[in-house]
Amino acid sequence: MKYRSSEILSELMFTENRALYKSMGFSNRDLDGPLIGIANSWNELVPGHYNLRNVADFVKKGILRAGGAAVEFGVIGACDAQACGHIGMKYILPTRDLIAFDIESMAEAHRLDGIVLLGSCDKIVPGMLMAAARLDLPAILLVGGPMAGGIEFDGRKSDSTSVSEAVGMLSAGLISKEEFSRLEDNAAPSCGSCSYYGTANSMGCAAEAMGLSLTGSSLIPATSSARMRAAEATGRAIVDLVNGGVTARRIITRSSLENAARIMVATGGSTNTFIHLSAIANEIGVDAKTMMGIYDRASEAVPSVARVNPSSEFDMEDFYRAGGIPQVMKELGEDIDLSCLTVSGETLGENLEKWSHPFEVDRRVIRSKEDPFSRSGGLAVLRGNLAPGTGITKPIAIDPSMHYFSGPARVFECEEDANEAILSGKIAEGDVMVIRNEGPKGGPGMREMYFAMKLLYGRGLAKKTALITDGRFSGTNNGCFVGHISPEAAEDGPIAAVNDGDRITIDIKNKRLDVDLSPEEITYRLKHRVRPPKKEYKGILGLYAKLAASAAEGGMIRI
Repeated sequence: MKYRSSEILSELMFTENRALYKSMGFSNRDLDGPLIGIANSWNELVPGHYNLRNVADFVKKGILRAGGAAVEFGVIGACDAQACGHIGMKYILPTRDLIAFDIESMAEAHRLDGIVLLGSCDKIVPGMLMAAARLDLPAILLVGGPMAGGIEFDGRKSDSTSVSEAVGMLSAGLISKEEFSRLEDNAAPSCGSCSYYGTANSMGCAAEAMGLSLTGSSLIPATSSARMRAAEATGRAIVDLVNGGVTARRIITRSSLENAARIMVATGGSTNTFIHLSAIANEIGVDAKTMMGIYDRASEAVPSVARVNPSSEFDMEDFYRAGGIPQVMKELGEDIDLSCLTVSGETLGENLEKWSHPFEVDRRVIRSKEDPFSRSGGLAVLRGNLAPGTGITKPIAIDPSMHYFSGPARVFECEEDANEAILSGKIAEGDVMVIRNEGPKGGPGMREMYFAMKLLYGRGLAKKTALITDGRFSGTNNGCFVGHISPEAAEDGPIAAVNDGDRITIDIKNKRLDVDLSPEEITYRLKHRVRPPKKEYKGILGLYAKLAASAAEGGMIRI
C-alpha cells in the first residue's frame, strides 16, 4: 500500500530521510508501513499530563502490533489552574492556536500518515482537535483521564479548586489555618485532569461524543489500568483508520459537532466548550453563527440528564462509574445522531450496541430522558442590550433562585481589581460585578474569572451576587455568572458603557442580559467614554490581540 509518508520514504532522491530514521534505530520494515505520529503534551507542570508518558508507551504497543511505526513528538501544554489570577492566564487561550499550528507543522513537515493526539487539559484538547480537522489526516484523540477526588470539605469530596474557595473562607474567618493546610495537602490526591467537570474533562467528553475518541475512553480515571488498555486499543485503531483511508473530516462533521454540543448541554459541560467547538467547526467550514444556533437549539430541546461537580457533589470518577458519556448517549436516544462515523471505523450506534460497562448505572448522577434533572439544558446563550452578540451561562450550576437576578453594577476594568474588592469586603449582597477589558482582544487572551467566583463563594456571596464579564469562566465555577459577552469592551461593546450603579438584569429563563439604559444613552457613553490605557504586548500576546476573533466566533487567531 502506498502511504502519504511514501512520498519521502520510498523515492530514491529522499534516501537521506530513510538514513536519518535508521540513525534512530528504525528498520526497513518500520519505514515500509504507515508512519503514525504521537503528539504528546506530557510535561511535569500539568497534573493532567503527568501520566502521558506511560499512556504513550501503550499507544506505541498498539501501533506496532497493527503494523505501523510510531514516531512521538512533544507539544506544549499549559495549566489553566496554575495560570489563574495573574498575567499567565492571558497566555492560556492563545496556546490553543499554537498547539494547532505546532501539530499541523510537524505532521506536514514529516508527511505523517496518521496521528494520535495525547492531551488532557483545557486548551490542549481543543487545539489538538483543531489540528485534526485542519490536517484531515486519520486522527484519534486520547485523554489522560481525570484525577481522584480529595478529602471531604464543605459537604463534598474536595478538588483542587476547593483550596481557592478556602482562601475566601480563611479571609472571612470561617476556617482555621490548620484546616486550610490539611485541605491543600489532600485536595488533589493523584495526577490526572481535575476531578470536576471543567473544560478539560468537558472537551474530552465532547471529543468522545464527536466520535474522535474511542467510545467509553474519555472518563477512565488517570490511574486505572483500563486507561492503558484504551491506549493500546487506540494505537491499533489509528493504523486501521490509515489503512481504511478514514480521515478526520469524515468524523468531524456538522452532525458530530451537534452531537458534542447536545452532550455538553445534557451534562452541564463547561461554558468554554462554546468557543472551542466554534473554533473546531471553523476548521471544517461551519461558521460560528451556525454553531451558536446549534447550541441555542440544543439548550431548548435537550434535557439535563447528568449532574456532576460543580452542579452536584459527584465528581468525574462518580460520572465514569455511573456510565459516563456512553450511558448519557443511550439515555438521550434520538437526540443523538447515531449514524455518525467514529474512529472505531463503525458508527456511534454500532459502538453503543457493543459497549459494556463494569459498573451499575447510578441514577443519582445520570437520569433517564423521561425523568431528567430539568427539561431544559445545562448551558444557555443569553442576548440583550448588554450582549447583542452573545453571553454564555451555565444554568445547571446556578441555584434556581438566581435564574432571575437584578442589581446595581460594580464595574472593574480588570480581574485583579475585582479580586481585591472581594477580599477586602467591598462587594455587597445584591451587587452585579462587571469585569471588562478581559476579552480576546482587550485582555488580551480572554482570561477566566475563576478566582472572583471562588472568592465570592468563600465569603458566602455566591448566592447573593452576580458577575458578568467579556472574559471567561472555569468549568468549576458556580454562583450566578454570564461570560463571553460579545462584542467585548475593547471592540466598543455595550459592556464598555456600564457605570457603577446602573441596574443590570440577568434573566436565564428568557435568555436575556440587559442594562437599564436607552440605546441613545449607550451610544452617547460609548462615544464619550475614557478608554483605559492601551496595553502594548509583543510576542504571542501582541499577535493574538491583533488577530483574535471575538468570543462569539470562537476566539481563534484569524489569518
